[in-house]
Amino acid sequence: MEISGACNSHHSKEPTLWNTLTLAFQTLGVVYGDMGTSPLYVFADVFSKVPIESEVDVLGALSLVMYTIALLPLAKYIFVVLKANDNGEGGTFALYSLICRYAKVNKLPNHQPADEHISSFRLKLPTPELERALNIKENLERRSSLKTFLLLLVLMGTSMIIGDGILTPAISVMSAVSGLQGEIPGFGTNALVIVSIILLLLLFSIQRFGTGKVGFMFAPILFLWFFSLGAIGIYNVVTHDITVIRALNPFYIYLFFKKNSGDAWSALGGCVLCITGAEAMFADLGHFSVRAIQIAFTCVVFPCLLLAYMGQASYLMKHPNSASSIFYTSVPVSLFWPVFIIATLAAMIASQAMISATFSCVKQSMALGCFPRLKIIHTSKRQMGQIYIPVINYFLMIMCVVVVSIFQSTTDIANAYGIAEVGVMMVSTTLVTLVMLLIWQTNLFLALCFPLVFGTVELVYLSAVLTKIREGGWLPLVFSSCFLCVMYIWNYGSVLKYQSEVREKISMDFMLELGSSLGTVRVPGIGLLYNELVQGIPSIFGQFLLSLPAIHSTIIFVCIKYVPVPVVPQEERFLFRRVCPKDYHMFRCVARYGYKDVRKEDHQLFEQLLAESLEKFLRREAQDLALENVSEPDLDNFSVRSRGSEAPFGDGIDELHVPLMHDQRLEEPGASTAEEVSSRLASSVMSADEDPSLEYELSALREAIDSGFTYLLAHGDVRAKKNSIFLKKLVINYFYAFLRKNCRGGTANLRVPHMNVLQVGMTYMV
Repeated sequence: MEISGACNSHHSKEPTLWNTLTLAFQTLGVVYGDMGTSPLYVFADVFSKVPIESEVDVLGALSLVMYTIALLPLAKYIFVVLKANDNGEGGTFALYSLICRYAKVNKLPNHQPADEHISSFRLKLPTPELERALNIKENLERRSSLKTFLLLLVLMGTSMIIGDGILTPAISVMSAVSGLQGEIPGFGTNALVIVSIILLLLLFSIQRFGTGKVGFMFAPILFLWFFSLGAIGIYNVVTHDITVIRALNPFYIYLFFKKNSGDAWSALGGCVLCITGAEAMFADLGHFSVRAIQIAFTCVVFPCLLLAYMGQASYLMKHPNSASSIFYTSVPVSLFWPVFIIATLAAMIASQAMISATFSCVKQSMALGCFPRLKIIHTSKRQMGQIYIPVINYFLMIMCVVVVSIFQSTTDIANAYGIAEVGVMMVSTTLVTLVMLLIWQTNLFLALCFPLVFGTVELVYLSAVLTKIREGGWLPLVFSSCFLCVMYIWNYGSVLKYQSEVREKISMDFMLELGSSLGTVRVPGIGLLYNELVQGIPSIFGQFLLSLPAIHSTIIFVCIKYVPVPVVPQEERFLFRRVCPKDYHMFRCVARYGYKDVRKEDHQLFEQLLAESLEKFLRREAQDLALENVSEPDLDNFSVRSRGSEAPFGDGIDELHVPLMHDQRLEEPGASTAEEVSSRLASSVMSADEDPSLEYELSALREAIDSGFTYLLAHGDVRAKKNSIFLKKLVINYFYAFLRKNCRGGTANLRVPHMNVLQVGMTYMV
């Protein structure tokens, strides 16, 4: 199975300084566009609630903005949240997968002990605070309600990020284009809406070229934008009122609230807009690296934003009546058109941050069984995280056009924007706190300080933005609720389907009664039966035995399984074991993927690698059996358990604990490999020529390979049982059935050749 880029991720080796700086430059165009364009509308929204009557209003608002940026994006995300990445992958689902590795909270019960042998899966639990972490782990695993709550929390955060992907392009582009209303006579609301829609269509049409190309194209423009913000900010501070530096004193925040009371509380909804896009720093982490994002923010984004807001505040100290269009009025007249062009381009680019984050979140949720299967296009051969999802792209484009057409102003969109942003931040705070307690095992006092400090600030902002539900704040709640329902219904239906397959799997006693002929005719060839079970024989196999006049001489049950790690190394991808006695020629192959892995398999290469893996498994099995038969005591330390002999007549519950394509080294220091042991045995480990049973099985396998591969797929229909409650019937029979019918099909999703496919229908009663 060829995994394009699986070993070339920028996380797989230590990047050079030049590569890190290059990635940091690209982050300007992909990650920080949203936050970088916030000076277009922050003060305009704040002072629409609080009229400027004295310098306390200006200095208080400036102090609020400065400390909000310093506290949440800088202190929370740059120094804490980015470190909670899952092997270089960020976002709410990356946090969820990280938690799933340490506690069995995934509602899909397909965990295998062998998964913990994946190099990127291995857990290193330190001793401090271990007892508390184990108690948390036990509670999470024991209580189904906590598992459901954790899943809903993750789904809610993900759905809000998708909602951000709709609102960000709308508000950013409209805010930039609105500068023409004061410059061109007759440029009214209709013209504003039409121009904004044209720019949005252009933005979404270039997404198919990929994040890398878009990042390199956008990064120079955003760099120029941040330079303009800093330069104009310095000019305004020096020209108008340099005393705005007093806003560094947080006491002005107290004076601001004391003077304006309720209006100041309402103004917080505008103030929170200065950190829109902060979540993109974490959600887009898979496209770049932690160090690149940290360098870009601390060296470019943070200082330029502070200078921009200080410059606008300095201008307002002298011209308090300019608050409604403060950004463009504070720009020197001679620079208006160059700045307008850069601002418009930057506003389009700002949308890129949340669009890329949306793609990443949808892919992660698909891999973890929480989103219907969609077509994913990988746009970079070197950066695996750079993807494009056509259906999501077109959906975001249509929704953006609808939002702009309906609201026709940035005020109501801004009210909606704040709710989505704060909601995502609160979800991240909750999950990172759990990571601190369960995985990092941080000191309890420090772990509680994180939610107390940042969670309190976010709750304050949430209370402010929730007051604007009637003024447009309902929009992200509607979007989030719709996506939350879609994701939860898909997960709920998938879990019930898997549980139904587990209940209905074929017993080994029945297989033994059929005999090695399986009650039918065995013809040369290899049948690859795709199913989701990691243990046992799926019931769909019985349907094939009933429907087909003959069955293949070699049967392999193939399970494509996603594990909660970003990447599974190719040499650790496959697990093989024998399902029935030797003369049945039946095997199980579990192909394991991380949620970030790229699946671009050519079926011929897959078949070749599968055959090589199976042949190697047979040789290793014979070797291990020979080693077990050695009675010399000096070889006891070198014996390797035979995976085939653990339960040759079992029901498939036992696992092959060692990946087939990986030359295993035993865990004990100084231990020898199986190959080294075999070289010490004169006659215990036989070659194929010396082992008649192995030679027979290998010749039968080669004959089956020469006859070709056939892909056996199930066309399943999921229905609720007749005695189910009405709500369950409604969800499964209609909503989940609709999603299954309209998602990416089995042959396309599994990438198998249509000419070699056999399908039988089956209904799963759940």
